[in-house]
Amino acid sequence: MLTNDDLTGIVIQRSLLTLSDFAGSRMAGAKLSETEVSRTRFEGADLSRSDFTKALGWRANFAQANLSGANFGSADMNRSNFAQVKAAGANFSKSELNRSDFSGADLTGANMSKAELARVLFQSAKVTGIDFSYSNLSRSRLDGLDLKGANLTGVYLYLTQIGGTDLSGVSGLSQAQIDIACGTEQTKLPAGLNAPKGWPCKDEED
Repeated sequence: MLTNDDLTGIVIQRSLLTLSDFAGSRMAGAKLSETEVSRTRFEGADLSRSDFTKALGWRANFAQANLSGANFGSADMNRSNFAQVKAAGANFSKSELNRSDFSGADLTGANMSKAELARVLFQSAKVTGIDFSYSNLSRSRLDGLDLKGANLTGVYLYLTQIGGTDLSGVSGLSQAQIDIACGTEQTKLPAGLNAPKGWPCKDEED
């Protein structure tokens, strides 16, 4: 139980921190690479510039934490809570984040390339300039977002919910990707791409 403590720059690499509580603590620059943080609480913590490279954190709670510039490269954080985090410029490249919640998060300029993002919630998130290239966004929720400057090269968009989403300013998006996604007449597409006749569609269960 280390809530509201000053742990700035702490080094806890290759450790077991399952079910620990760091809510509200100051952990800027913390080193937690290859550490297990499953079901660990980090709500409201300052984790700016922290290192979670290759960490394991199923159902970890980062809600409202400061993750600006943090590194989650190749981390496994499936089913975790990132709601309302400040994660501008954070690195989630090659990470596993399936069924996680990023609703209301600031992901401006974040790197989510080659990440597993199936069924992730992004509602009301700030995602301008985000790099989704070659990631799996199948069945994720991107409804109503402004994706200006986002890189969608090679992204898998099977049944991805993009109703009302502004995709007019993205790069790398192809007609084949749009054809398997789920948009509406309010979805804005880049010049040269057209809404499929199958829109709108419903997110089917497995």
